[in-house]
Amino acid sequence: MSDLVESDVENAALSWLSTLGYSIICGSDISPSGSLIEREHYDEVLLRHRISTALIRLNRAMPDEALKDALLKLIHPESPTLAANNRSFHRMLTDGVPVEYRRRDGSIAGDRVRLIDFEHPENNDFLAGNQFTVVEGGHHRRPDIVIFVNGLPLAVIELKNPADEEATIWTAFNQLQTYKQQIPSIFTFNEALVISDGLEARLGTLTADRERFSPWKSIDGEAAAPATMPQLEALLRGAFEKRRFLDLIRHFVVFDDKDGQIVKKMAGYHQFH
Repeated sequence: MSDLVESDVENAALSWLSTLGYSIICGSDISPSGSLIEREHYDEVLLRHRISTALIRLNRAMPDEALKDALLKLIHPESPTLAANNRSFHRMLTDGVPVEYRRRDGSIAGDRVRLIDFEHPENNDFLAGNQFTVVEGGHHRRPDIVIFVNGLPLAVIELKNPADEEATIWTAFNQLQTYKQQIPSIFTFNEALVISDGLEARLGTLTADRERFSPWKSIDGEAAAPATMPQLEALLRGAFEKRRFLDLIRHFVVFDDKDGQIVKKMAGYHQFH
Protein backbone atom coordinates (compact mmCIF):
# COMPACT_ATOMS: atom_id res chain seq x y z
CA MET A 1 0.00 0.00 0.00
CA SER A 2 2.98 2.33 0.58
CA ASP A 3 3.52 2.61 -3.19
CA LEU A 4 -0.01 3.90 -3.73
CA VAL A 5 -0.97 7.54 -4.08
CA GLU A 6 -4.25 9.18 -3.09
CA SER A 7 -5.74 8.88 -6.58
CA ASP A 8 -5.16 5.12 -6.47
CA VAL A 9 -7.14 4.86 -3.23
CA GLU A 10 -9.87 7.06 -4.70
CA ASN A 11 -10.11 4.93 -7.84
CA ALA A 12 -10.23 1.75 -5.76
CA ALA A 13 -13.04 3.18 -3.63
CA LEU A 14 -15.02 4.13 -6.72
CA SER A 15 -14.47 0.65 -8.14
CA TRP A 16 -15.82 -1.00 -4.97
CA LEU A 17 -18.84 1.29 -5.00
CA SER A 18 -19.40 0.44 -8.66
CA THR A 19 -19.54 -3.27 -7.83
CA LEU A 20 -22.32 -2.39 -5.35
CA GLY A 21 -24.36 -0.90 -8.18
CA TYR A 22 -23.55 2.77 -7.72
CA SER A 23 -23.27 4.92 -10.81
CA ILE A 24 -19.85 6.56 -10.92
CA ILE A 25 -19.33 10.07 -12.25
CA CYS A 26 -16.63 12.71 -12.09
CA GLY A 27 -17.73 15.73 -10.09
CA SER A 28 -16.36 18.10 -12.70
CA ASP A 29 -18.63 16.55 -15.35
CA ILE A 30 -21.79 17.48 -13.43
CA SER A 31 -20.47 20.90 -12.39
CA PRO A 32 -21.83 24.18 -13.81
CA SER A 33 -19.01 24.13 -16.38
CA GLY A 34 -19.08 20.39 -17.03
CA SER A 35 -20.30 18.27 -19.93
CA LEU A 36 -23.20 16.76 -17.93
CA ILE A 37 -24.39 19.80 -15.99
CA GLU A 38 -26.54 18.86 -12.98
CA ARG A 39 -26.31 22.11 -11.03
CA GLU A 40 -26.21 25.73 -12.10
CA HIS A 41 -23.88 27.09 -9.42
CA TYR A 42 -21.01 25.72 -7.34
CA ASP A 43 -22.81 26.61 -4.12
CA GLU A 44 -25.60 24.14 -4.99
CA VAL A 45 -25.06 20.80 -3.29
CA LEU A 46 -28.33 19.11 -4.27
CA LEU A 47 -28.76 17.48 -7.68
CA ARG A 48 -32.21 18.93 -8.19
CA HIS A 49 -33.19 17.08 -11.36
CA ARG A 50 -32.44 13.74 -9.70
CA ILE A 51 -34.39 14.80 -6.61
CA SER A 52 -37.38 15.96 -8.64
CA THR A 53 -37.37 12.75 -10.67
CA ALA A 54 -37.28 10.68 -7.48
CA LEU A 55 -40.07 12.69 -5.86
CA ILE A 56 -42.33 12.05 -8.83
CA ARG A 57 -41.42 8.36 -8.93
CA LEU A 58 -41.91 7.78 -5.19
CA ASN A 59 -45.03 9.93 -4.72
CA ARG A 60 -47.22 9.27 -7.75
CA ALA A 61 -50.43 10.22 -5.97
CA MET A 62 -49.10 13.60 -4.87
CA PRO A 63 -49.93 16.80 -6.78
CA ASP A 64 -47.10 18.86 -8.24
CA GLU A 65 -47.59 21.63 -5.67
CA ALA A 66 -46.85 19.22 -2.82
CA LEU A 67 -43.66 17.97 -4.50
CA LYS A 68 -42.50 21.54 -5.16
CA ASP A 69 -43.18 22.42 -1.53
CA ALA A 70 -41.10 19.44 -0.38
CA LEU A 71 -38.20 20.48 -2.62
CA LEU A 72 -38.33 24.04 -1.28
CA LYS A 73 -38.13 22.75 2.28
CA LEU A 74 -34.99 20.83 1.34
CA ILE A 75 -33.39 23.81 -0.37
CA HIS A 76 -34.13 26.28 2.44
CA PRO A 77 -33.21 24.92 5.91
CA GLU A 78 -34.80 26.86 8.75
CA SER A 79 -32.22 26.73 11.55
CA PRO A 80 -29.07 28.87 11.82
CA THR A 81 -27.04 25.88 13.05
CA LEU A 82 -25.73 22.97 11.00
CA ALA A 83 -26.54 20.28 13.56
CA ALA A 84 -30.14 21.42 13.94
CA ASN A 85 -30.64 21.53 10.19
CA ASN A 86 -29.12 18.08 9.90
CA ARG A 87 -31.52 16.71 12.51
CA SER A 88 -34.49 18.29 10.72
CA PHE A 89 -33.35 16.83 7.42
CA HIS A 90 -32.89 13.39 8.95
CA ARG A 91 -36.51 13.46 10.13
CA MET A 92 -37.66 14.40 6.64
CA LEU A 93 -35.50 11.65 5.16
CA THR A 94 -36.85 8.91 7.41
CA ASP A 95 -40.43 10.10 7.96
CA GLY A 96 -41.12 12.08 4.80
CA VAL A 97 -41.41 15.83 4.23
CA PRO A 98 -44.62 17.23 5.76
CA VAL A 99 -46.70 19.10 3.18
CA GLU A 100 -50.17 20.47 2.71
CA TYR A 101 -52.08 20.85 -0.53
CA ARG A 102 -55.58 21.67 -1.70
CA ARG A 103 -57.83 18.84 -2.82
CA ARG A 104 -60.14 19.17 -5.78
CA ASP A 105 -63.05 19.89 -3.47
CA GLY A 106 -61.17 22.84 -1.98
CA SER A 107 -60.29 21.20 1.35
CA ILE A 108 -56.72 21.11 2.66
CA ALA A 109 -54.91 17.78 2.88
CA GLY A 110 -51.86 17.04 5.00
CA ASP A 111 -49.41 14.37 3.89
CA ARG A 112 -45.74 13.43 3.72
CA VAL A 113 -43.56 13.31 0.63
CA ARG A 114 -41.14 10.38 0.51
CA LEU A 115 -37.51 11.14 -0.34
CA ILE A 116 -36.32 7.52 -0.37
CA ASP A 117 -37.87 4.11 -0.90
CA PHE A 118 -36.40 2.27 2.09
CA GLU A 119 -38.27 -0.95 1.36
CA HIS A 120 -37.01 -1.29 -2.21
CA PRO A 121 -33.41 -0.03 -2.52
CA GLU A 122 -33.41 -0.68 -6.26
CA ASN A 123 -36.10 1.98 -6.63
CA ASN A 124 -33.58 4.67 -5.69
CA ASP A 125 -30.80 6.41 -7.60
CA PHE A 126 -27.35 5.71 -6.10
CA LEU A 127 -24.48 7.85 -7.38
CA ALA A 128 -20.85 8.33 -6.30
CA GLY A 129 -19.14 11.47 -7.56
CA ASN A 130 -15.47 12.21 -7.01
CA GLN A 131 -13.86 15.63 -6.70
CA PHE A 132 -17.19 17.42 -6.18
CA THR A 133 -16.35 21.12 -5.94
CA VAL A 134 -18.34 23.30 -3.54
CA VAL A 135 -17.88 27.07 -3.28
CA GLU A 136 -19.36 28.70 -0.20
CA GLY A 137 -18.47 31.87 1.67
CA GLY A 138 -15.46 32.42 -0.56
CA HIS A 139 -14.09 28.94 0.18
CA HIS A 140 -13.40 26.49 -2.66
CA ARG A 141 -13.43 22.91 -1.37
CA ARG A 142 -13.50 19.56 -3.11
CA PRO A 143 -14.39 16.48 -1.04
CA ASP A 144 -12.86 13.35 -2.53
CA ILE A 145 -16.07 11.33 -2.94
CA VAL A 146 -19.69 12.31 -2.31
CA ILE A 147 -22.40 9.66 -2.30
CA PHE A 148 -25.80 10.80 -3.51
CA VAL A 149 -29.07 8.94 -3.09
CA ASN A 150 -31.85 10.42 -5.23
CA GLY A 151 -29.71 13.53 -5.66
CA LEU A 152 -29.19 14.01 -1.91
CA PRO A 153 -25.55 14.12 -0.70
CA LEU A 154 -25.84 11.57 2.11
CA ALA A 155 -22.18 10.62 2.61
CA VAL A 156 -18.75 12.19 2.23
CA ILE A 157 -15.55 10.16 1.91
CA GLU A 158 -12.23 11.88 2.57
CA LEU A 159 -9.01 10.11 1.59
CA LYS A 160 -5.32 10.79 2.19
CA ASN A 161 -2.16 9.67 0.49
CA PRO A 162 -0.96 6.37 2.01
CA ALA A 163 2.61 7.14 0.91
CA ASP A 164 2.70 10.41 2.87
CA GLU A 165 3.84 9.63 6.41
CA GLU A 166 2.43 12.94 7.63
CA ALA A 167 -1.02 12.38 6.08
CA THR A 168 -2.67 9.97 8.48
CA ILE A 169 -6.30 8.96 8.82
CA TRP A 170 -6.66 11.82 11.31
CA THR A 171 -5.50 14.25 8.66
CA ALA A 172 -8.60 13.19 6.76
CA PHE A 173 -10.66 13.64 9.93
CA ASN A 174 -9.30 17.16 10.40
CA GLN A 175 -10.04 17.93 6.76
CA LEU A 176 -13.69 17.06 7.34
CA GLN A 177 -13.81 19.42 10.31
CA THR A 178 -12.55 22.19 8.03
CA TYR A 179 -15.16 21.32 5.43
CA LYS A 180 -17.93 21.50 8.04
CA GLN A 181 -16.82 25.01 8.93
CA GLN A 182 -16.26 26.28 5.39
CA ILE A 183 -18.85 24.46 3.24
CA PRO A 184 -21.55 23.53 5.79
CA SER A 185 -24.37 23.35 3.23
CA ILE A 186 -23.35 19.94 1.93
CA PHE A 187 -23.33 18.56 5.50
CA THR A 188 -26.91 19.60 6.14
CA PHE A 189 -27.82 16.40 4.31
CA ASN A 190 -25.04 14.19 5.61
CA GLU A 191 -25.74 10.80 7.15
CA ALA A 192 -22.27 9.25 7.15
CA LEU A 193 -18.62 10.32 7.03
CA VAL A 194 -15.74 8.07 5.99
CA ILE A 195 -12.03 8.72 6.52
CA SER A 196 -9.16 6.64 5.18
CA ASP A 197 -5.43 6.88 4.54
CA GLY A 198 -5.40 3.79 2.35
CA LEU A 199 -4.41 1.60 5.28
CA GLU A 200 -7.03 2.37 7.92
CA ALA A 201 -10.65 3.32 7.31
CA ARG A 202 -13.30 4.50 9.75
CA LEU A 203 -16.93 5.52 9.74
CA GLY A 204 -18.53 8.31 11.73
CA THR A 205 -21.32 10.85 11.84
CA LEU A 206 -21.58 14.63 11.54
CA THR A 207 -20.87 15.41 15.20
CA ALA A 208 -18.60 12.45 15.99
CA ASP A 209 -15.23 13.07 17.61
CA ARG A 210 -12.22 10.84 16.94
CA GLU A 211 -13.33 8.20 19.41
CA ARG A 212 -16.68 7.85 17.62
CA PHE A 213 -15.10 7.07 14.25
CA SER A 214 -14.91 3.29 14.09
CA PRO A 215 -13.64 0.64 11.67
CA TRP A 216 -16.11 -1.65 9.92
CA LYS A 217 -15.05 -5.24 10.39
CA SER A 218 -17.66 -7.27 8.53
CA ILE A 219 -19.08 -7.17 5.03
CA ASP A 220 -22.17 -9.30 5.61
CA GLY A 221 -22.71 -8.42 9.27
CA GLU A 222 -21.84 -11.95 10.36
CA ALA A 223 -18.30 -13.06 9.50
CA ALA A 224 -15.26 -10.83 9.90
CA ALA A 225 -13.75 -9.57 6.67
CA PRO A 226 -10.51 -11.33 5.65
CA ALA A 227 -7.45 -9.83 7.33
CA THR A 228 -5.89 -9.34 3.91
CA MET A 229 -8.80 -7.16 2.71
CA PRO A 230 -8.17 -3.40 2.81
CA GLN A 231 -10.17 -1.76 5.60
CA LEU A 232 -11.67 0.70 3.15
CA GLU A 233 -12.98 -2.11 0.95
CA ALA A 234 -14.57 -3.86 3.93
CA LEU A 235 -16.16 -0.61 5.10
CA LEU A 236 -17.56 0.35 1.71
CA ARG A 237 -18.78 -3.12 0.79
CA GLY A 238 -20.24 -3.53 4.28
CA ALA A 239 -21.74 -0.19 5.24
CA PHE A 240 -22.62 1.03 1.75
CA GLU A 241 -24.28 -2.04 0.34
CA LYS A 242 -27.51 -0.36 -0.73
CA ARG A 243 -29.99 -2.03 1.61
CA ARG A 244 -27.60 -1.94 4.55
CA PHE A 245 -26.84 1.74 4.03
CA LEU A 246 -30.54 2.58 3.97
CA ASP A 247 -31.12 0.43 7.06
CA LEU A 248 -28.36 2.29 8.89
CA ILE A 249 -29.95 5.62 8.04
CA ARG A 250 -33.47 4.55 8.90
CA HIS A 251 -32.96 2.49 12.04
CA PHE A 252 -29.58 3.23 13.61
CA VAL A 253 -28.96 6.98 13.34
CA VAL A 254 -30.10 8.77 16.49
CA PHE A 255 -29.79 12.26 17.97
CA ASP A 256 -29.22 13.27 21.58
CA ASP A 257 -29.01 16.63 23.29
CA LYS A 258 -25.89 16.76 25.44
CA ASP A 259 -24.91 19.86 27.39
CA GLY A 260 -26.97 21.98 25.02
CA GLN A 261 -25.36 20.44 21.95
CA ILE A 262 -26.95 18.15 19.36
CA VAL A 263 -25.09 14.85 19.13
CA LYS A 264 -25.61 12.51 16.18
CA LYS A 265 -24.52 8.89 16.40
CA MET A 266 -25.08 5.41 15.09
CA ALA A 267 -26.54 3.37 17.94
CA GLY A 268 -27.08 -0.36 18.09
CA TYR A 269 -25.61 -1.04 14.66
CA HIS A 270 -23.06 -3.55 15.93
CA GLN A 271 -24.87 -6.35 14.16
CA PHE A 272 -23.27 -4.85 11.06
CA HIS A 273 -20.10 -3.52 12.64
